[in-house]
Amino acid sequence: MTKVAIVGTGYVGLTTGACLAHLGHEVVCADVNEEKVALLSRGEIPFLEDELDDLVAEGTNTGRLRFVVGAKAAVVECEVAFLCVPTPQNPDGSADLTFIEKASRDIVDVLPSKAILVNKSTVPIGTARVVEEVLERIGVPVVSNPEFLREGSAVRDFLHPDRIVIGTNDPVAGAAVAALYEGVPAPVVVTDPVSSETIKYAANAFLATRLSFVNAIAAVCEGVGANMNDVIMGLGYDSRIGSDYLQPGPGWGGSCLPKDTNALVRIAEDVGYDFRFLKSVIEVNEEQFSRVVTKVRRAAGGELKGREVAIWGLTFKAGTDDLRDSPALEILNRLVSEGPKIRAYDPTVGTNTLHSAGLDGLVELVPDSMSACDGAAVLVVLTDWDEFGDLDPLTVAARMTSRAVVDARNALDKISWQRAGFDYQGIGC
Repeated sequence: MTKVAIVGTGYVGLTTGACLAHLGHEVVCADVNEEKVALLSRGEIPFLEDELDDLVAEGTNTGRLRFVVGAKAAVVECEVAFLCVPTPQNPDGSADLTFIEKASRDIVDVLPSKAILVNKSTVPIGTARVVEEVLERIGVPVVSNPEFLREGSAVRDFLHPDRIVIGTNDPVAGAAVAALYEGVPAPVVVTDPVSSETIKYAANAFLATRLSFVNAIAAVCEGVGANMNDVIMGLGYDSRIGSDYLQPGPGWGGSCLPKDTNALVRIAEDVGYDFRFLKSVIEVNEEQFSRVVTKVRRAAGGELKGREVAIWGLTFKAGTDDLRDSPALEILNRLVSEGPKIRAYDPTVGTNTLHSAGLDGLVELVPDSMSACDGAAVLVVLTDWDEFGDLDPLTVAARMTSRAVVDARNALDKISWQRAGFDYQGIGC
């Protein structure tokens, strides 16, 4: 058992802390928000993440997981401290290291001399050196251990990862961090800190590339009349390609891919390389948002001003309540500028969340999917919640003024909706 401190209790920090406690370690999670600490201490999770509430309850009940206010209180007796704080995007696309540097300064006076400091946050390449300079402590190694957690399946991704990456110039520290994952069935890649940090950015850039590629192929399929599902199947069976991340949609978003792709473009520029390829991946994604808006406009008869539009789904993907950089919000903002009346429904989004997204007063949030359809000329599916696929298209049609649907997630059964008289537009079909 290792004494572990977690600084930051967002998706990454809380999942890391709860999973390490599940693996048998003694974990203390710190946050600056007193209300959040009190909430977590009662076993209440402030965001939606499958299985996480059970693991937090298990950890608190066994005494292996507890929550405190402030980083100092968490690290004072730790053997390993994880930095799991935000790294937001600056206006120029680079990553903001303010939280990382502040957390490092906060703990420098109390971090035990034999402790190991681990960067778990997604940080710019070279950040391990920055943290070492902030600490100015001999004998406290800094290790990079990037996270590869997908929101909605973060617990499963932590306990059953594709790989564990550890970046360090200190073999003893690297072995100690690797030992924390004992019992987790995954290959361990041990490398230097810069390579470890680069692996994280390269992985997200490649995933974004696949998503932009499949959306571009979807546009070609629409133009030539190819069956997008068959095209994806044919691609996926190729062992050199595989089928993951080949699902067309409204564009990619979320808390990681937009931020990390822009950061990598900026990192490349800083070392004198024009990453035009990745810039094109980002541009294709921007174009996808506009393509969806064009579909909605066409479904409405060529004009959106004064028309009523129903929206199903606001979060950046199903299984989470996260609206950060959601493609749905990007598309909504573009729709709003054309003057329709919009009613939206999402099973996890409340009015306070909509207000924080800057859409309060511009979009009416309704309590159920059918209410969104009342009087609508067009229905737009922007998040693929399972419940949407179970709804009867004839019942939906009875609530709308015309039968038009833009399914930006290909979440509905196209044949059933066409049989119900709908003009169905998907992505690539």
